[in-house]
Amino acid sequence: MVTKQLKGSGTAKDEADVTRADSLAREIFSDIANKWALLIIEAVGDRTLRFTELRDEVEGISHKMLTQNLRLLERNGLIDRTVHPTVPPRVEYTLTEPGQALRAVVDGMCDWTHRYLADLETARHRFDGR
Repeated sequence: MVTKQLKGSGTAKDEADVTRADSLAREIFSDIANKWALLIIEAVGDRTLRFTELRDEVEGISHKMLTQNLRLLERNGLIDRTVHPTVPPRVEYTLTEPGQALRAVVDGMCDWTHRYLADLETARHRFDGR
């Protein structure tokens, strides 16, 4: 994970410009625009899940990838992590308000995928058959 150091010379408009390679918006895009982050957001949804429950929900994710992505999502304020002082410690994850807003976008992407899956599959077969 690379953390961008803000120099203070850029304007808020510059930091929000996803077309700029050095913008904060581009860094955040990079953090959340990966399959694991999107699948984690979709899996948590309106629920509160423990780490193992989340790992079971996101088929194929490794312990390491789940940990890395949860840290990125927490760092960007999309997931709240709550540690309960029990033995062993119980850790739970829930989406924050910005996380819920992003979930609406992820839900739209899932709907788009379901709607156009046959078209996409046809296009892939046509392309691969060249």
